[in-house]
Amino acid sequence: MARSGAPETLLQRVRSLRALDVEVASRASAAVAIPLVVLALVGHVDWAAYASFGAMASLYGRGEPYRLRARTTGVAAVCLLGSIALGVLMAVTGAPLPVLVLGLVGVIVAGILAASTWGLFPGTPIFFVFAYAVCAQVPTPPGEATVRLLVAVGAAAFAWLLTMSGCAVRRLAGDRSNDLFKPLPRRPRLHPAAYRDPQVWSTIAQNVVGALAAGGLAVAAGIGHPYWAVVSVVAVLPPPRAAHSVSRAIHRILGTALGVVVAGLLLWPGPGVIVLILVIAVSQFGAEILIGRHYGAALLFITPLALSVVHLTSPVSVPALLLDRVVETALGGGIAILIVLLARARTRS
Repeated sequence: MARSGAPETLLQRVRSLRALDVEVASRASAAVAIPLVVLALVGHVDWAAYASFGAMASLYGRGEPYRLRARTTGVAAVCLLGSIALGVLMAVTGAPLPVLVLGLVGVIVAGILAASTWGLFPGTPIFFVFAYAVCAQVPTPPGEATVRLLVAVGAAAFAWLLTMSGCAVRRLAGDRSNDLFKPLPRRPRLHPAAYRDPQVWSTIAQNVVGALAAGGLAVAAGIGHPYWAVVSVVAVLPPPRAAHSVSRAIHRILGTALGVVVAGLLLWPGPGVIVLILVIAVSQFGAEILIGRHYGAALLFITPLALSVVHLTSPVSVPALLLDRVVETALGGGIAILIVLLARARTRS
């Protein structure tokens, strides 16, 4: 009896792990960690942002059959690389603030249209905006622009291949794949006429107004890293036809505050490059495990992840980095709450 019960117990454990999206989290973690290790070996961890943002292509296509995932991840990779390229162009040319703002608006519009047209999930432009904003702020010598873009392209291509690798793994598993891996039920809804959808343009307007308000207030107040406020707004506002939720903004503010504490404990001792890469990999894994279960809890990992990438690319005073993150997240979250309440009132009326 003991022998017959052992396989069942093992199978139950595998199913429990399967329910936690370990497969997705492992791929996402490897997609970001391996390019960063390569950069560390060649002595260019200052290019970490480009590799990290290219690797974010691995975050798309979750739960989709592989024939559809190939398209979804490819579209996401193109959008990410376009945002990175635009950011690098701004950095190389030393674009003034009005031009940077125009670029931000362009990324928001294009990101929401692409997500709505191709059924991307997440359906917000958060990763595109984050990639553009950070790359536009990193000082970039003209002679290094091409190689930095190639780093992003290489990371995105690697992420695409890694995301598609599960197809071969499932085939090797054969009949056992249903027990070992989660089903792939998601079918992204294509919306070719998204550019004519009033709901889509309403979402674009909310994101543009919120991002400009948050970024403008952060710049006027002289707070460093004003893009944190912009990213916070874009992260909270929902995609077209999704419910507006104040709780998401509150989760982001509280989750970020606690995540900053975690990041402070990790960054304050001044860890080496390899330790920072390990923090990024573990944080990416934890974020993917929790993001579909509790947004606030996921931020305990997302915040150290984002701060570690920024610190690895452009090291600054850790206390200033942490303070900027908390203050600007609260600023962006507050503006997002205001927009959510206004949208609700408009819907009722």
